[in-house]
Amino acid sequence: MPSIFLYIAIALFVALLSSRLMKVLRLPNVTGYLITGIIVGPFVLGLAFNGGDFLHAGDIATSQVASFIDSLGWISELALGFIAFTIGSSFNIQTIQKVGKRIIIITIFEALGGSVLVFLGLLMAHFIWPNHIGWEMVLTLAAIASATAPAATLMVIRQYNAKGPLVDTLLPVVALDDAAALILFAVLFSAAKSISSGADFSFYETVGKPILSILISIVIGAAFGFIISFACKFFKSRANRTIWCIFSICACVGLYHLFQQPYCGGFELSSLLMCMMVGAVYVNLRKDALATMEVIDKITPAIFMLFFVLSGANLNLSIFVGDGVVFFLITAAFYLLFRVGGKWLGAFFGTSITKCEPNVRKYLGITLIPQAGVAIGLATTAGKSFASINPEIGGLIVATILTSTIVYELIGPVMTKIALTKAGEITSRG
Repeated sequence: MPSIFLYIAIALFVALLSSRLMKVLRLPNVTGYLITGIIVGPFVLGLAFNGGDFLHAGDIATSQVASFIDSLGWISELALGFIAFTIGSSFNIQTIQKVGKRIIIITIFEALGGSVLVFLGLLMAHFIWPNHIGWEMVLTLAAIASATAPAATLMVIRQYNAKGPLVDTLLPVVALDDAAALILFAVLFSAAKSISSGADFSFYETVGKPILSILISIVIGAAFGFIISFACKFFKSRANRTIWCIFSICACVGLYHLFQQPYCGGFELSSLLMCMMVGAVYVNLRKDALATMEVIDKITPAIFMLFFVLSGANLNLSIFVGDGVVFFLITAAFYLLFRVGGKWLGAFFGTSITKCEPNVRKYLGITLIPQAGVAIGLATTAGKSFASINPEIGGLIVATILTSTIVYELIGPVMTKIALTKAGEITSRG
């Protein structure tokens, strides 16, 4: 039996090679990592352990590779904790005051724009095919639609040395965008799970408990932020302070599982919100937090790489040849198109209300197309949560987001370059 460590080594090796190929093709590394995950997943490498049975390659009971992927689920949870912590660390009060109300208003409009239009589009599909596109998918995908990937956008800006009002507006918007996505996901996904459970309607279970879960998550995250900020007064080295941050992330993920137990009330807390609050409180209480974040940025690349690889490995390729492939493609197409339209409309209304320059109003929405890390993380969270309730829905959500991510990451940077060129902010050929 192959060792799980050998499997991790193979995954990292192929992912590193893919990053070189992506550089030649001028594509984001995340695209290569997702493709790597598909290659080392149960539907390619796993066939070697499953007698070439493609349709059942993902069955954990028959695939050694699938069991490896399942046992590495904790890496995804840890990576999501770091992602949320990093997002929270961008909530420096001084920075928010500097960007002003204008950026916050634009962020709210563009985040809600993507979610609202995806919700309306999938709602229409739900009424046409109610047995195939359920409320759970409508609500969950609508929440995830608000997220944007800043990495691909920043890559284009740096490559072409873009400068101007559009860039000045875009950078703080993408920094705040994912935080809005986490909050929106916490609300809508709680409702989606309540519907999926099929229990009799209860105001407390459907409305009260999800809201209480969000409030508890915020309080716990803030508490850990205060704890590690206070502890750092006595631990001066960056190494020890980094360990305190890792402690808080692990504690938040652990408490997420603990509160799910009946003896803790069966609350579905949000580990993402908790970790985000830890980062937000920590960066505002510690003036030297930046030094710690620099250390964290150096230790997380391998974790993030494995996270994206595992996300790709979790893509159930049999869905592309199964009986429900038509409805999966319809869902993915609706999500792709309506999210782009919603982002553009939301950004247009937000920039119009705040009286931004004409080029900012016209092109900001186009630069918000890329979607990757946080969206994949939220989809992974949804997939795991639905595993015990309705695994088919969870698999469809993950497949929809991973498929759309690859498309967005292919066209997003190109569209961003076109928008910046049209706005007259490209100052070099790159």
